[in-house]
Amino acid sequence: MESSSFAHRLAISGALPRLQVGMDSTVNIGFLAPLSGPVESWGLPGLHGCRIWENWLNNAGGVLIGGRRYPIRIHAHDCGYDPQSALEGAMRLVQERDVKLLMMLGGDSFTPVSDYLMDRRILTSTLLPSDLSPDTPYLIAPSEVHPIYVVTGVEWLARTRPHLKSVAMCSQRDALGLPSLATYRAAFKAAGIGIAKEIQYDPDMTDAAALVQPMLDADPDILCWCTSYTPMVHAMTEYAHAQGFTGQILSCTLDHYERLVERTGRDFMEGVTFQFPDFDDPALREKAFFFNQPNVFYEEYNARYPGSWSAVSWEYAAILDIWHAAVEKAGTVNPLSVLAAMKQLGHVTHAFGPAQWWGTDVFGIDNALVGEWPVVTVQGGKAGIVHFGSVPDWLAAHAGLLRREMEDLGQMWQQRLERGGDAGTDLQARSLDM
Repeated sequence: MESSSFAHRLAISGALPRLQVGMDSTVNIGFLAPLSGPVESWGLPGLHGCRIWENWLNNAGGVLIGGRRYPIRIHAHDCGYDPQSALEGAMRLVQERDVKLLMMLGGDSFTPVSDYLMDRRILTSTLLPSDLSPDTPYLIAPSEVHPIYVVTGVEWLARTRPHLKSVAMCSQRDALGLPSLATYRAAFKAAGIGIAKEIQYDPDMTDAAALVQPMLDADPDILCWCTSYTPMVHAMTEYAHAQGFTGQILSCTLDHYERLVERTGRDFMEGVTFQFPDFDDPALREKAFFFNQPNVFYEEYNARYPGSWSAVSWEYAAILDIWHAAVEKAGTVNPLSVLAAMKQLGHVTHAFGPAQWWGTDVFGIDNALVGEWPVVTVQGGKAGIVHFGSVPDWLAAHAGLLRREMEDLGQMWQQRLERGGDAGTDLQARSLDM
């Protein structure tokens, strides 16, 4: 995208209110997510990453607003995954802390606070873009637009491994699984890969054999776990190994893949494809985020919080990076002005490079950032980026196909609103038992 002109930037920043004398000298940010309980793996690793980001920025002098630097303070509230606790936490962070950005996991914890936050025009972020709708104009999904980016893995496999002609896939019936299934369906159809078997399963199911054996019986070239939760991904992969499967495995996430390498062997895991890299990957060194030091962030995180690294570890911090850039462009922390700066002042850089706002086709509003996304494979026991695929390019060619598959599974924003916001968003833990 073209960068906006200096005159355009000046016109916008000149119209935006500044942080004035009399306001708090500290800029407050809210973190409202599960920090304990069965789904703390969706929140606590993210807070760890945000603490590193907070320390880095404050050690550099803070956020620059109108020629003056202000320290950042992140206020965390543990809401578990309880709607009432989320509402109490949101009210406390807004009324007592005057937060300028509220970071949330989303899903069932966002539904009860939606009206409260939108009525007060609180800039809010979510990791679950299914929360987006025309009724949430101040809600953004700037970090991970799940599951749209999974198309890049399918597209890469179709191009580099053309002998792969058929897939068997499975996904749980919830707010992560069903959109993922719809997107993988669209991606495989766009790539000309036949769907030999599809299984939808209850999110509480733990019997990997009952899922994987019928998939193996279909004799596919690819086994695709869609966005199954980490414990099930590991169980299904180990079952496929035990049954002698030698084809391609594809998954959205592969958290703690090192354990699978230990249990199934390097040869079996070689070439397993997923979408989330380790941040010490050399291919990330030229990406402009985390102060251009993703490898240093990764090393510090693992030193401070060993054994807890996952996609969540960096996703909230990536949101802070985008917010920080918009604040300094706008010269204010006013939430509406920061949102306007995100939307109007040139390109936005997300974790993996330049991105653009999108979403009307699926979410009813262009409040989700899409750009390039990495395709990752296991190589010699270590995850490595093999390609950056363009999500916008894929959408330009196949958005209609994606819409049809989303509609078929009831995942379009209109369908969710007709159900009263009930998207079946009970989440399972991302982590494995230690």
